[in-house]
Amino acid sequence: MQFTKKAIRHAVLATGFALAGNVAMAASDGPATISVDRLSMEMALKAAQATMEACRDEGIQIGVTVVDRGGNEQVVLRDVLAPDLTLRISKLKAYTAMSFNTATSTLEERGQGALGKVPGLMLGAGGVTIEAGGKTYGAIGVSGAPSGETDEMCARKGAEAVAMDLEFL
Repeated sequence: MQFTKKAIRHAVLATGFALAGNVAMAASDGPATISVDRLSMEMALKAAQATMEACRDEGIQIGVTVVDRGGNEQVVLRDVLAPDLTLRISKLKAYTAMSFNTATSTLEERGQGALGKVPGLMLGAGGVTIEAGGKTYGAIGVSGAPSGETDEMCARKGAEAVAMDLEFL
């Protein structure tokens, strides 16, 4: 089998490009894959129940949603007398807290601009992230209290209820 000079040149160039690409990939600063820690169902449920108990201690019936790192619902609870609407709002608050990696109360002023017009976001108090050991595991959103500040206080208690368990992972 005979190869033409043109075929050999193309093979050498292709091999050179392939090797250069591999060297460039090997020299990159970042890992080729990452691992993301997630809450177990039991830990997410513990956070949601602690949130609900904190609001019950205040005499308030709420809806609470715990989302994972991707903003997907993991646990959803609604107290007996809390309106159905609390579930939609708590989900939006949890999703927004996770999306911005901050408590939703810090985003309230941004709701006056273009960000406030984005469907699926809730830029009012009541959503917090679940963090421990320098990692973010998800977020909790609460709705049903007379104020967003009270919603957020209950959500913080839920996040605190699992923080110690998560610190030792």
